[in-house]
Amino acid sequence: MIRSMNLSDLDQVCEIEIEAFSHPWTKEDFEIELQSNPYAHYFVLVDNEVIKAYIGVWLIYERAQITTIAVKEDFRAQGLSKILMKFLDTLCIENNIEEVSLEVRISNIKAINLYHRFGFIKKGIRKDYYQDNHEDAFLMVKEVRGD
Repeated sequence: MIRSMNLSDLDQVCEIEIEAFSHPWTKEDFEIELQSNPYAHYFVLVDNEVIKAYIGVWLIYERAQITTIAVKEDFRAQGLSKILMKFLDTLCIENNIEEVSLEVRISNIKAINLYHRFGFIKKGIRKDYYQDNHEDAFLMVKEVRGD
């Protein structure tokens, strides 16, 4: 089941965040997003009260920006990121989004391949994007079609 992320989810979400990212968001980062950012929408994929994955997106008028997506280590390679991306497609169509963008490490081949499968194309490079190692990021963009 996919549902909106709640403050009570943050302990599990932050565990996944630490597993998934070399420069993880803090609990406070998520709290700010959930409580203070009117454009932020965060969702968790839950099974038997266990959060297996999550995705975050900003919906700003006709544009969307994926802020984060992660799968708990024990549940990787089970298609959960694909489920979240399909969910995002539906969310964007329901909200009349015309374009979705994201940044991804240039070394993250698995993620790049996933995004390609969902129609994202490389539009540019964000130099020195990541704070932890100053790695560049690809800017990837996808047009949303409601047909």
